[in-house]
Amino acid sequence: MEWYYYVLVVLVGVFAGFLNTLAGSGSVISLAMLMFMGLPANIANGTNRIAILMQNIVGVSSFKKQKVFTFKEGIWLALPAIVGSVIGASLAVEINEEIMEKTIGGLLVFLFFIILYKPDAWVKGQAGLIRSKPSIMQVVIFFFIGLYGGFIQAGVGFFLLSGLVLGAGFDLVKANAIKVFIVLLYTPFALGVFIMNGQIDYKIGIILGVGNMLGAYIAANFAVSWGAKFVRYILMAVIVFASLKFIGVYEMIGLI
Repeated sequence: MEWYYYVLVVLVGVFAGFLNTLAGSGSVISLAMLMFMGLPANIANGTNRIAILMQNIVGVSSFKKQKVFTFKEGIWLALPAIVGSVIGASLAVEINEEIMEKTIGGLLVFLFFIILYKPDAWVKGQAGLIRSKPSIMQVVIFFFIGLYGGFIQAGVGFFLLSGLVLGAGFDLVKANAIKVFIVLLYTPFALGVFIMNGQIDYKIGIILGVGNMLGAYIAANFAVSWGAKFVRYILMAVIVFASLKFIGVYEMIGLI
């Protein structure tokens, strides 16, 4: 592989890590790039998890240093997501994800209008929903979010943010930090499934991860210093991009 491909991988990793930490769907870009480089879809899906793990170590560390959240606030919601991620990753090594991508694209469009319709809930949070331990409904919601995250990862940040803001009551900046924490906890389990099935390119994954780590560090500082309203606008913009990708619009017009 030519040297400039490695430079491209790092640069894409920076952008993907930034989007993943600040909003979500950076993995749409990194997965597309890995497949463009010739990796089969299942190998690209597994390889991307190395970068996600490295990215979220940095993201969680940055948010924690800025005292945005506590581990206790995220751990109970992470547990059902971990269980779901193992099941999702086990399905991913066998199942074609094309139909699911179309479904997720439609859900992202719906989510965009939810954010547009209830802006105060995303910016200010809903303190009355915050619990020391999750309700049964929250456990179910985060199990299925983990299931999807284990399956394909791309776009899972949007569903985590909607669950954390609209379902658990956190404001968007804190939800972003807890989102990164939850993904950090379930990713090693999902990654283990891909490792056991031999669906990892370690060299590319680590190079991509270096870029993701830098992007995560930048995004974690942006999220706190610029506030929830800024994050909401970024989130809406990226949702539009990601939903068009999942629905297949870019393929139809020959862009991606």
